[in-house]
Amino acid sequence: MKDGIEITADHLQDVVKAIHRLTGQEILVGVPQANTLRRNDDQTSITNAEIGYLQETGSPAMNIPARPFLVPGVEAVQKQVTQQLEKGAHAALDGTQEQVDKAFHAAGLVAQNGVRHQINDGDFQPLAEATLAARRRRGRTGTKPLIDTGQLRNSITYVIRNKD
Repeated sequence: MKDGIEITADHLQDVVKAIHRLTGQEILVGVPQANTLRRNDDQTSITNAEIGYLQETGSPAMNIPARPFLVPGVEAVQKQVTQQLEKGAHAALDGTQEQVDKAFHAAGLVAQNGVRHQINDGDFQPLAEATLAARRRRGRTGTKPLIDTGQLRNSITYVIRNKD
């Protein structure tokens, strides 16, 4: 006992490790390399990542209007993502690395689902008649932009990686 304070347990190292883990990682949402390949039922070699980029930004050369889904999808759930990361910060201050990891995964899932929801329910420019006709020739009847086979939507996920 020193100056009226009694130290019964020293968890400083656990707290420092948990804080380093919290600040040394980042959550990325999108189409990671492992999910970029498509089932080739549509006889194309374009990847999910390429399709996502073309849809997100548009391509005047290909007559594709921008249909942003990634950034708006994450922005729509920013408050919930922040709440999960705050839980991770509190866990770091408690020195519980497992809870820090759990909070990161929860934040990643919230962001992933926000993007998938945006793909399902976003307000996008309608598909061109030529695109709808091409879908019908392939036996597809859906008219929603960004959803034909569902492969792009299903490829959206999150990864947690160490910052460089």
